[in-house]
Amino acid sequence: MLTKLSKIIILFLIGCVALFLFYASVNYYIVASTFQDEYAIDIDQVGQFQTALVLGAKVNNNGSLSAILGDRAKTALELYQNKKVQKILVSGDHGTTEYDEVNAMKKYFLDNGVLAEDIFLDHAGFDTYDSIYRARDIFQVESVIIVTQRFHLPRALYMAKNLGLNAKGFSADKQIYKGEARLEFRESLARIKAFFSILFNTKPKFLGEVIPITGDSRLSWD
Repeated sequence: MLTKLSKIIILFLIGCVALFLFYASVNYYIVASTFQDEYAIDIDQVGQFQTALVLGAKVNNNGSLSAILGDRAKTALELYQNKKVQKILVSGDHGTTEYDEVNAMKKYFLDNGVLAEDIFLDHAGFDTYDSIYRARDIFQVESVIIVTQRFHLPRALYMAKNLGLNAKGFSADKQIYKGEARLEFRESLARIKAFFSILFNTKPKFLGEVIPITGDSRLSWD
């Protein structure tokens, strides 16, 4: 006959198995449902889009782009130079004056010949969900190619599709990144958060006035 402690252990184990199955199922669903929306790294395969959305990542203390963010910026520049996109929307964390992902990206694009009128800044892209939601509602983007690393694309595309955006993804992988196993694990957890954000139609931290991607880019600058 099972003791009370044995019953508690069994229930705990059942709960752990159920949580793992939910975690695995959500991850599989998000990855599988967005597979057809990803381009390989061959730029010739990419269609025409209104906007390239560059998702933010770490900026170094000296203001330079980290390896991950630098590769996203380089990839978006290649899309722009090959006339695959008309505009570039950089979205990232500019929550303080000391830390600024969007202006670091803006400087990179200006230094590499992108017209100022084609660079839009989203200062409140504090996470991927906020960036995509604001691309739709604040910048009124109609068609978008999301530029980020391969491990990040399924989640970004899942949210974009479920928020009603005409979106595809393009991999910015140009090297092997430090701590890739850790990044993959964190991403698997972030997909669970994305699932619930879509399920409950979560609102971004900030919205604000509309700045159409077809209008004056300077309205989005500091």
